[in-house]
Amino acid sequence: MKWVQEIDPVSGIVVSAIIAAIPIFFIFWALIIKKMKGYKASMLTAVIAIIIAVVIYRMPVKLALLSTFHGVLYGFFPICWIIIGAVFLYNITVKSGQFEIIKHFMASITSDRRLQALLIAFSFGAFLEGSAGMGTPVAITAAMLAGLGYNPLYAAGICLIANTSPVAFGAIGTPIIIASQITGIPEMAISQMVGRTLPILSLFVPLYLVVLMSGFRKSLEVLPAILISGISFSLIQWYTSNYLSPMLPDIIAGLVSLASLTIFLKFWKPKSVWRFSDEPTQTIESDHRYTAAETIKAWSPFIIMTMMIIAWGLQPVKDVLNSIGQIKFNIPGLADAILKQDGNPFIIKPFDLNFLSSPGSAILFSGIISIPIVGMSFKEGATVFFNTIRQLKFPFITITSVLGFAFIANYSGMSITMAVALASTGFLFPFFSPVLGWLGVFLTGSDTSSNALFCKLQQTTATEIGVDPVITVSANASGGVTGKMISPQSIAVGAASVGLVGKESDLFRFTLKHSFIMLFLISIITILQAYVITWIVPGYKMIESTVSVQPQKNSSGLVYILLLAAGIVTIFLTVFLMNRKKKFN
Repeated sequence: MKWVQEIDPVSGIVVSAIIAAIPIFFIFWALIIKKMKGYKASMLTAVIAIIIAVVIYRMPVKLALLSTFHGVLYGFFPICWIIIGAVFLYNITVKSGQFEIIKHFMASITSDRRLQALLIAFSFGAFLEGSAGMGTPVAITAAMLAGLGYNPLYAAGICLIANTSPVAFGAIGTPIIIASQITGIPEMAISQMVGRTLPILSLFVPLYLVVLMSGFRKSLEVLPAILISGISFSLIQWYTSNYLSPMLPDIIAGLVSLASLTIFLKFWKPKSVWRFSDEPTQTIESDHRYTAAETIKAWSPFIIMTMMIIAWGLQPVKDVLNSIGQIKFNIPGLADAILKQDGNPFIIKPFDLNFLSSPGSAILFSGIISIPIVGMSFKEGATVFFNTIRQLKFPFITITSVLGFAFIANYSGMSITMAVALASTGFLFPFFSPVLGWLGVFLTGSDTSSNALFCKLQQTTATEIGVDPVITVSANASGGVTGKMISPQSIAVGAASVGLVGKESDLFRFTLKHSFIMLFLISIITILQAYVITWIVPGYKMIESTVSVQPQKNSSGLVYILLLAAGIVTIFLTVFLMNRKKKFN
């Protein structure tokens, strides 16, 4: 069976785009107005998308169902797999009592909720985004903030909003790398252009977060800390993206921001400690002092997780793990069945079950390794794992349904219909260029997927209107970051992490306004780059041919794995020896 995509099924691109957007309008209505549970809204959205694909776009029923099934599979793996690992790791620290010590440690740095948000949601979250991406930072940081005593809605909402700044450079720069492969524009040129846009947003996000939590007047009380957090992050993000590599901005900027603020808080404290009005004034015993051994033991699961995520992000390590545990297969009846309007096949990648090299596996292994370190038995750990699965059953339905909708929208041509309608705005296209990225991330939950979907269209349209295509291609990545906080996939991850299952509509309404505000800012910056401050565009030469890269030998990956193992053993021995010494003392 061969089927040709129809981009303008009703012979009017604007009307076709409105019809294609009906599932999006529906999920907005369901979550904002109807306040429907997330899993119900997402399932109905997927059904509506299938009906439109079959009836309006005349997609064969079999292809429509297979396309949706492909998305459901992707939702289960790797997305749900990451959430399982993240929530399991967090639950282990709670069940073992170690999270109480982590709370105490954070209070020793600062018990102020405003500053904890900067340290965990903004700085540590950016580091996790740069290392792994794919929902990992929100799942981990939201759970940590909720565990520290945050209102669950604020814990998830703050982490979703904080996750805007680093998304374009997430997962070791994968969105930028994909944009380069799609367009032929050098990675460094796209990185530089994004690095001359996002640092402006990064500079203001810490202030934005604190104002959102406590109001403008209360935010002025911690303005020095806000400036340290925002300036250190944005400067490093700008420098690394412009002069080093698109793979490093989030990792380095996140760590520098985290270290800068931690050191600063050793010498400066706000005049008053701010907490949420609905929480106790003091939730941690101030007279108890934990030893260094106890503190290291409590943090060891997250230290191991960080080491694992860094190692899993290295290509040689991925190669070794994929050589052992990776299964790729095409969806029967779907591969090569869809043609674009020009007659070329619509590329559908095989389903990649890289069950060892997935970031979710890194986090899950971290939890398993941590079980004996935190003093639990493996039987207790297994109980925690199965309880975690039961805890996440409704988020699984939400995520798989959302990804099913995203895939049917992509494979049927609905996504391209909306993109072509936006591209027809001509002179104003640079303003709407980030909107395409926002739309792509809203649909797929991924800046990488959004770039793969729309960057070629961004490049072609920019060339036609006489704008340097690196502006609109990078705007796709920059605008996409503002869609991450309201993507139904991200909402489901955030809700699952803090126990708000069934209340996804509350979280969606919490983040929606802020998504549009930040998108508008990126749109203004982009149109200024296109027509006013054109000197900001970096010089570059198009990639003329694909350079073959020799795969690295597995031996280098094995070396990294051995170093990782040595690091984990060191942590285990450190915890064991320090706690043994404590017993004798």
